[in-house]
Amino acid sequence: MDESLRAQIETYLSHLDGLIRRGRQVHNILVIDPSSKSAIAATRAWHEDCGVTINQLSGGSKAHWLARSFSEAFLMRSNSGSAVEGALPDEIVKRLLGVLEQAVESLTQTDDGAIISASSQAPSPHRFDFVHNIDLRPVVEQAYTDSRRAFGQEQYDVALRTSCGILEAIVTDALEHKGLGALAGSGAPPGKIADWPFEARLAVAERAGLIRGGCARLPAVAKSYRDLTAENGENHGNVMVSEREARLTGQVLHVVMRDLDPGR
Repeated sequence: MDESLRAQIETYLSHLDGLIRRGRQVHNILVIDPSSKSAIAATRAWHEDCGVTINQLSGGSKAHWLARSFSEAFLMRSNSGSAVEGALPDEIVKRLLGVLEQAVESLTQTDDGAIISASSQAPSPHRFDFVHNIDLRPVVEQAYTDSRRAFGQEQYDVALRTSCGILEAIVTDALEHKGLGALAGSGAPPGKIADWPFEARLAVAERAGLIRGGCARLPAVAKSYRDLTAENGENHGNVMVSEREARLTGQVLHVVMRDLDPGR
């Protein structure tokens, strides 16, 4: 994949995360108070920002599936299945969040960036601002970029191991911020958190409510990713990692990132 296109995809993913965060905030307010003037104003502004981004991602084509999904989010279906005007504001926000999630999934899975408009621009990514250890943020940000580059180059073992390393790092950061004392009732094993096995950290983080159940989707090869790496950093034992395993691991990482960032 071209480096400029790769950077564009990374930028869009960060921008979409920001829109999803804002959408969830206005949705929560609308559910509680549908007549809130400030919420209605914020929702309109959010609709406009979503529209601009969707237009860029779909290359300005109203026939693009993403543009059509955006338009259909504002419609309400009658009993006969035909489209009519009048969906409730919070329902529209909920639907648009689903459209944004589809865009994220497409950008995450595509190898050619087919839904990207070549002339579009978006803000710089700040994907790991939720990490408490400030020194760790640029490290995992670079690793995240490296993992996507490796996947694009079909180096699936490198992509998987890098994604797992990021996953372990951010979960460990969350556990350490929570503190051993607060984790005592979550089945925490003895010793320092940094010494716990990878799967133990994920399990404790889930029981402590830091993350949800997304890690259950991790393929077996990802759960034992440390065994794949020899001292020189090469694939140990020539274990074959499939494209599906690498892709699924990246998707789980994305889910956990959202779990650890309540504002997403």
